[in-house]
Amino acid sequence: MIKVLFDLKKEYYFNSLYPLYKEMVKDPNYDIYFRIGKDQKRFLGIFLINEKNRIAEWMKKEGYKLTDERAGFDLVVCGDAFKDPEKYGECIRVHLDHGVGIKTLRIRNIVKQKDYHYHVFLEGQYWYDYIKSLNWEDKADFYITGLPKLDPFFWVGEYDKDSLVKKIGIDPDKKTVLYAPSYKPSCIEHIKGRIAELLPKYNLVIKLHPYSWGGKYASHSQHRYYEILAKENSSVFLIEKEDYDIYPYMYISDTLISDTSSVINEFLAMGKHGIIYELPYEKLNHSDGMSVLSIDPKEWLLGAFPHMKSPDDLIPAVEQALNPTEEMKAKLEEYRNYFFTGLDGRSGIRVKAKIDEIMGK
Repeated sequence: MIKVLFDLKKEYYFNSLYPLYKEMVKDPNYDIYFRIGKDQKRFLGIFLINEKNRIAEWMKKEGYKLTDERAGFDLVVCGDAFKDPEKYGECIRVHLDHGVGIKTLRIRNIVKQKDYHYHVFLEGQYWYDYIKSLNWEDKADFYITGLPKLDPFFWVGEYDKDSLVKKIGIDPDKKTVLYAPSYKPSCIEHIKGRIAELLPKYNLVIKLHPYSWGGKYASHSQHRYYEILAKENSSVFLIEKEDYDIYPYMYISDTLISDTSSVINEFLAMGKHGIIYELPYEKLNHSDGMSVLSIDPKEWLLGAFPHMKSPDDLIPAVEQALNPTEEMKAKLEEYRNYFFTGLDGRSGIRVKAKIDEIMGK
């Protein structure tokens, strides 16, 4: 029996781990446990509240086996590099990143842990080429399999648009815009209340980053304005802070507005045209000088996704994304084929097959 730990550092990492778990739990050779992180939020701007018990409650109800242990496992699967890698002991480390965007943190955190080896699964050729450009291809074992996180988009019958639209109470006859800014850096600071200009012509679904709610890494002001907006407008649906899964809302949306979030590339994977708000690039560096992003936002999906440089671009960008030219459609397919492989709902199966091989099964 191979003892496996799925390391759930943050609740919203669950989506990146679940499709692989779904495949591995079928195999009696694997004994699988989840370990939940603290997932803290800030209360009254001062106190840090541990969300672990709340997360554990729903996972236990769903039948997942939980543990507080980190050591003693043959295989550990994570959605981000370990914070304290030494505490996991001798094990095979599998990395399934929790986002498929362009933030360099996903590979930087692995390379910084020089004494620990990871098996890293990538969504497509783009990220492997970027890693090679840094001469880091020998820093881990890399596999281009597609990321299991994207699989649900391609599972037949996983989402039903009519039911979801009815459930959240938006107008089925209007186009739906999903506003999903990151928390830092964030276009919230730039767009602010201007997002309301989309009303009443469009449905507006707002999905804030979990950190925009928590107050630990971003101000509570990031969510307070949108709570008021949603209460005052029937065309606005603000996704609750406890609802970490953005995928159903991406599925029902006709376009998306974001900034540096990985949801931009996830929308690309679906074959839809989103909108990128260009944030000041020269300020986006890590403490060691490495760029926060692997692509200059000015160049990111250029020609396929409209770009916003100021709030004044909001309405034209939405109209362009909803009515793409043939050139935009062709460019989207070009990017999609480069950034992703295996958009077929079977990445979890491919990753599991590779893990079987690594574990000598």
